[in-house]
Amino acid sequence: MFRKSSALAAIALSLGLAACATPTPYQPNVRGNATSGGYSEVRIEPNRFRVNFSGNSLTDRETVEGYLLFRAAELTVQSGYDWFEIVERDTDKKVRTYVEPDPLYRPWYGAYGFWRPSWRYYGRGFGWRTWDPFWGDPFWADRVDVRTVERFEASAEVLMGRGAKPQDSPRAFEARAVIDNLRPRIVYPQPR
Repeated sequence: MFRKSSALAAIALSLGLAACATPTPYQPNVRGNATSGGYSEVRIEPNRFRVNFSGNSLTDRETVEGYLLFRAAELTVQSGYDWFEIVERDTDKKVRTYVEPDPLYRPWYGAYGFWRPSWRYYGRGFGWRTWDPFWGDPFWADRVDVRTVERFEASAEVLMGRGAKPQDSPRAFEARAVIDNLRPRIVYPQPR
């Protein structure tokens, strides 16, 4: 009976944690969102904006850049323009590596204060080596968790215009066509 209830509790906990770990949805980047990241913009001139989209560690580069284009198209339509041109564009990849000790690893000698075992051994081709539990274990490897986390943030300066988009600019987009084409791929935040 105890094992069955423990197993059910573990499954419920893991499902709850999995539900919390989601990529950044298409949302404004404000504090208090359930998921970090989102879009923001600054008006530079009446027809020029600086648009940003910041994803969390679960949001891939393609999604971040797609959401940036979608936001630029939305701003263009909301401002009464028909097309926009990406004047300047940049995507940053931020990488952080975390090295944390394993919180569940407690060596058997931990109750004896500063006393600890230490051995020397002869490694073939390496000469004399030592084993010290505080400095790593050559037999079982260090008891640490190493994680590398990537986050993407895209930004663009967007110039907006009315009428037909310039045909000679490969960086010009029809705002309503971008919205229609990208809308099926946009994931909005789930209501709480």
